[in-house]
Amino acid sequence: MTESTKTVVFQAGNEEYAIPILFVISIEKMEGMTAIPHMPDYVTGITKVRGDLIPVIDLEKVLYNRDIQADDKTRLIVLETSDISLGVLVRDAKEILEIPQENLKQPGLIAYQNTKFITGIANVEKRLIMVIDPDTLIQSLEGIKEIKDYMKSKKQEIPN
Repeated sequence: MTESTKTVVFQAGNEEYAIPILFVISIEKMEGMTAIPHMPDYVTGITKVRGDLIPVIDLEKVLYNRDIQADDKTRLIVLETSDISLGVLVRDAKEILEIPQENLKQPGLIAYQNTKFITGIANVEKRLIMVIDPDTLIQSLEGIKEIKDYMKSKKQEIPN
């Protein structure tokens, strides 16, 4: 039996990306976002998902340094990493896809500090899909410690 990784495939920019499904809590429509002043520019605000407040990051801002153009296909992928729960805004969450291990290649980019969160490139049915490790992505974001501290302080303020 060959090993495979189940992933959620989504679009950011014009490219396809995937996040292992183990990190994904849910995929939501984007609604009810509250902007927070003085946050890093990749943070669009906070939102409430299933009773929890979570920070929301714009993946297009992180990857391409431009704001996402939100429309009816825009989705919020809610992730649970070892550090923090958060929402990731993406252009379109397309499908759940099983990526066979033999279709996954390690990119030479992994040594490049700014893209070390891209852990593999999958070649599936003539598509190139970049696989993102959410833990590494979060650790690579500047200011994430302050965001975690802010979310902890907000959690204590909110009555159940």
